Amino acid sequence: MEFVIRISQFLLSLSLLIVLHELGHFIPAKLFKTRVEKFYLFFDVKFSLFKKKIGGTEYGIGWLPLGGYVKIAGMMDESMDKEQMAQPPKPWEFRSKPAWQRLIIMLGGVTVNFILAYVIYVFLAFGYGDTDIAASSVKDGYTVTNPILTNLGLKTGDNVVSINGEKVTMVSEIRKKLIEAEKLTVISNNETKEITLPEDFLGQLSTGDSRSFFGLRYPFVVEHVIDTLANKGKDLKTGDIIMAINNEPLKYSDELGDRIKPLAGTEVSVDILRDGKTIPMTLNVGNDGRLGIISGGTLSDLEKLDYYDIVRKEYGFGESFVVGFDKFTTQVSSYGVQLKKIFTPSTGAYKGVGGFKAIYSIFPGQWSWQAFWGLTAFLSIMLGVLNLLPIPVLDGGHVMFLLYEIISGRTPNEKFLERAQLVGFIVLIAMVLSANINDWI
Repeated sequence: MEFVIRISQFLLSLSLLIVLHELGHFIPAKLFKTRVEKFYLFFDVKFSLFKKKIGGTEYGIGWLPLGGYVKIAGMMDESMDKEQMAQPPKPWEFRSKPAWQRLIIMLGGVTVNFILAYVIYVFLAFGYGDTDIAASSVKDGYTVTNPILTNLGLKTGDNVVSINGEKVTMVSEIRKKLIEAEKLTVISNNETKEITLPEDFLGQLSTGDSRSFFGLRYPFVVEHVIDTLANKGKDLKTGDIIMAINNEPLKYSDELGDRIKPLAGTEVSVDILRDGKTIPMTLNVGNDGRLGIISGGTLSDLEKLDYYDIVRKEYGFGESFVVGFDKFTTQVSSYGVQLKKIFTPSTGAYKGVGGFKAIYSIFPGQWSWQAFWGLTAFLSIMLGVLNLLPIPVLDGGHVMFLLYEIISGRTPNEKFLERAQLVGFIVLIAMVLSANINDWI
């Protein structure tokens, strides 16, 4: 079921982004009376799943879900239609239009991507507001399990107070700021120390087995009892919280292992918090020094026990436009930093560039409209920024040649454009293959 939910969100988001991006090219092309021969969701290599011609444009759905396209008459694009380009220009063709009109047509797709992301952020702010945790309320530090972090001298219980000299005020900031982090200031055992991150920090994280960073420390909340291990048949319910073992308080789940390992093969008394009441119980510690219970935990569990200061903000409709713009610009800036890191080989960040599997994996296993729209906004920005890269075949490549034409007053040679498209197509395919190979290594 989790697969169905994830793949449904992935395909819905991808389809929406592709259709709207191509619509961004389609609408100005029609406004400038430029003929659009095809409008396709996905690629119709050899055949299409569906097609219908309306008003001179063939609308369809291809079978290869790697994107989509509009085929504009008289435009040198990935279709490499040399026969059409060899004919004298027609008034309705792209190449017959003034350069400024062609520029608007080419920028239409990324413009829609950016507008879509902004609109989504506005409505997310209005509909859901913001929920975060004040970093000042994290008194006992974070969970640190990633070997890349522990090898730098970090450990569970360390508290991150600033990144690159900028104070951390909200817990959500840590993950965002780690992308461009060079130096961490942490409090460890009541001492302040600075950790300098290696230049290839992102590369190490990308190729490591763990994707964890600094996690919140949760109480031991029962999620599932493994029915083949020590405590099968015990009266434990999902959501029960183990508050004490052998009359000693247990605040965080990460403290459990060291406490019970010496008690392997014995019984322990525990205090269980359930529906606001404390229930005494005995549990078995297996010979492997484990309870055989999978722990979980949600934000509501933290709120129930008052572990952290949970900050909730609600916005009026007018405020949402300002908040949405702030979220939009922050995300664009953050993605720009990521691209810079990716194209700087010494950072190793390129190793973490993922393809369709990576995009699929960021969608949650349970349906959440808030998560769906948030991820769709992020992917819309990503699609817009990537399309602006000055690579022939991409929108940015076409824009680059059009700007040259506008500034110089000269149209690039069609033979040159043809070769540039071919080179750009090869580069693009290499990038797509590289990203998707990264998903599996």
